[in-house]
Amino acid sequence: MTPILLIGAPVDSGKRRRGCLMGPDALRVAGLADALAYLGLSVEDRGDVAPLPLPDLDSPAHLHALAETIAWTGALAQAAEAAMADGLPVFLGGDHSLSLGTAAGVAAHAAKAGRPQFLLWLDAHADYHTPRTTQSGNLHGTPVAYVTGRDGFDGFPDLAAPIPAENTCFIGLRSVDPEERAALATGAFGLHDMRTIDESGIAAPVRAFLDRVAAAGGALHVSLDVDFLDPEIAPAVGTTVPGGASFREAHLVMELLSDSGLVTSLDLVELNPFLDERGRTASLLVDLTASLMGKRIFDRPTREYAA
Repeated sequence: MTPILLIGAPVDSGKRRRGCLMGPDALRVAGLADALAYLGLSVEDRGDVAPLPLPDLDSPAHLHALAETIAWTGALAQAAEAAMADGLPVFLGGDHSLSLGTAAGVAAHAAKAGRPQFLLWLDAHADYHTPRTTQSGNLHGTPVAYVTGRDGFDGFPDLAAPIPAENTCFIGLRSVDPEERAALATGAFGLHDMRTIDESGIAAPVRAFLDRVAAAGGALHVSLDVDFLDPEIAPAVGTTVPGGASFREAHLVMELLSDSGLVTSLDLVELNPFLDERGRTASLLVDLTASLMGKRIFDRPTREYAA
């Protein structure tokens, strides 16, 4: 049995709105470890990663917390690569800049093991800016660009194993800047926005991507942003975009991933408990993670509410 390793990444440097540093504790309080243990899985909570010392660098004025984000990237890349040797790491975020480190670290491990790394990006945003192109200065919008080897990441750790564009699949897109759109068009990314999902369903692109991972014998890193979900069911995120995945669409994705047996690592990101409603977003993330790890729809209890 592959152990599930819970690794806190209380990163709050990727954007100006504070609160994501509370995400790991919210997921713990919502019962993530117990939900996975109930499925018969071996679960180990390794606590929270701490950032490396801040680098001494000159930061462009428009970039928010560049040195802090670089420090987190180095620490999380090391932690992710090490954890891959011991089990299936689940990184508890933290804003999406944490994936600069986690995706880079798991890809480095895969390269040493001689396996191609694949990346499934479940997000309303493409996060394909670089520090040079971002207009907001928020580095949570840059991780895919970094881990796929795009230029412009001066001062960041050298990337040991860039993830090829053709091994990267986005599902749920509905807010992509024009500059990102143009840059993405130059690569062989799998791009699936919500219109595609509305027209043909969410299962088809997920299955097609999983078939490619299986055929290549690849490792699969899944990065799940709260704003992949519709804000009506998951309000605890600072970057809400209407029209996201429904409860059933999200669970279907997780169940398809579980059926495949291909997932080797997972990010849970952008949970801001300060914006939640009685913890329901954290509870939904716990439930979705349980679905990815083997829980099925017929296992869900009926809930009674007082009139």
